[in-house]
Amino acid sequence: MLKVSHMDTFIGRKRIIKDVSFQVKPGAIVGLIGPNGAGKTTIMKTILGLTKFTGTVAVDDQPVTENNHAALSGVGALIEHPAIYPFLSGLENLKLYSRDSDDMDHVINLLQMQTYIDTKSKDYSLGMKQKLGIAIAFLNRPQLIILDEPMNGLDIEATISIRKIIKQYAAQGASFLISSHVLGELQKVMTKAILITEGKIIVDKPISEFNQLSHQQYKILTENMDQTTQIFKDNRIPIIKSDDYLLIKHDLLFQVQDLLYANHVRLLELSPRGMSFEQIIVGILEKQRRQQHEK
Repeated sequence: MLKVSHMDTFIGRKRIIKDVSFQVKPGAIVGLIGPNGAGKTTIMKTILGLTKFTGTVAVDDQPVTENNHAALSGVGALIEHPAIYPFLSGLENLKLYSRDSDDMDHVINLLQMQTYIDTKSKDYSLGMKQKLGIAIAFLNRPQLIILDEPMNGLDIEATISIRKIIKQYAAQGASFLISSHVLGELQKVMTKAILITEGKIIVDKPISEFNQLSHQQYKILTENMDQTTQIFKDNRIPIIKSDDYLLIKHDLLFQVQDLLYANHVRLLELSPRGMSFEQIIVGILEKQRRQQHEK
């Protein structure tokens, strides 16, 4: 649905996005994540033809250029702040973008905006304005939906609702590119994660691979921890000491169990110790910074 190849984006003469390539397949929910200033919003603006770039961007095999935005007819977007007119009602704002009144009514009901849709948007709360911006992005049954920090200003109930709607549209074939600092929420919907820092992609993987990473260590507790530690040391088993237990890599699991059995050490607990998605991402970024510092 979206194919970005060797994209460089410039602000003035400065190259902000550096040789970025990735794809978003139909029905995929791709999370674009990274620290502040990494280039997430700039990538989204470039895809929408709003900034000068080299390389190629294609939506449904149609190229996006500075002078030709026809490829974007099937794209909905919310970038930075909702593009709404404050002295128009929510409904009037939607009518400016809508090509199908039935679809517009469907989006209003889906986002549960009926009680305030006729009120002037200048009187909306931050969360209400955000939902209106999301509603605009979902109008006209887009094939590709680009959302920049969509959960900003939303309460828990609205966040859960948006999450369900994203999954619903994806199940019907719509593709998503979403940036968010709320990684826990993003993890619940995305099928692939793209990690960007300093304008470069450093990770582009299915979310399933991150889930595997989160269970790469096992917690071990035995009836004699001192003896266990010595056994592992004698057999060159790398361990991490943590409080009153030990951590080992998952690929050493069977070897460790055999050693304990051979040495008559009773195992009290053996369980996976997961890392959160945030911890994995922070670890990758820290490793990247160390490598850059060593160069």
